[in-house]
Amino acid sequence: MEQAQLDNYLDRFQLTEVFAGGLRDHLQPVAFQAGDWLCRQGDAADRMYLLLEGKLKITHMSATGKRLVLSFKHPFDLVGDIEYVRRTPLMNTVEAVTPVKAVSISYAALEQKGADNPAFLRFLLETITMKFELKSHSMSFNLLYPVEVRLASYLLSMTPETPTLPVSDLVDAADLIGTSYRHLNRVLRQFSQDGLIERTNRTITIIDREGLTERVGESIYE
Repeated sequence: MEQAQLDNYLDRFQLTEVFAGGLRDHLQPVAFQAGDWLCRQGDAADRMYLLLEGKLKITHMSATGKRLVLSFKHPFDLVGDIEYVRRTPLMNTVEAVTPVKAVSISYAALEQKGADNPAFLRFLLETITMKFELKSHSMSFNLLYPVEVRLASYLLSMTPETPTLPVSDLVDAADLIGTSYRHLNRVLRQFSQDGLIERTNRTITIIDREGLTERVGESIYE
């Protein structure tokens, strides 16, 4: 990523002042392909990522061993900000759903160059406050919404660029939306009978995206 392109991103997301005072020089361009992990829950955290292009899936493993979808992230967003403030291991697993462009900055650089930057500290406070509000909201979805809505929303969120998902993803999908594999298959059969999807031995293809969206009303994971 050229300097002019990075400056354009910072200007677009109104971050030029936030990453001033020497922070700008420590931003390192990174790229991820769909399916790549940016970070995994429980690993040591040493850097923050700024999402500039693409889509991320945020998941969390509960104490009982259940993985749940917390949200899908679009630009602009941060990864690793809460861990930077709290000095804790990574709270969630973050995976690229589409090709992703981002920049990273080490915690060491943030500590050295950002600790006395009022614009950066204010930005960090606002971002983290919003994240805790969203987390509380998203964790309640598995109680408030039926499986049909959760699955429809998940399918829509996982197919932003291509309408097809591999069937092998279904076992993970059941855990991620908080249901059993058997129940998930029943809902998929109903979606197929209603003409919303087409399922083969290997793939699930969205054939009526508008109809699936109507089942959701709005994507609960976005």
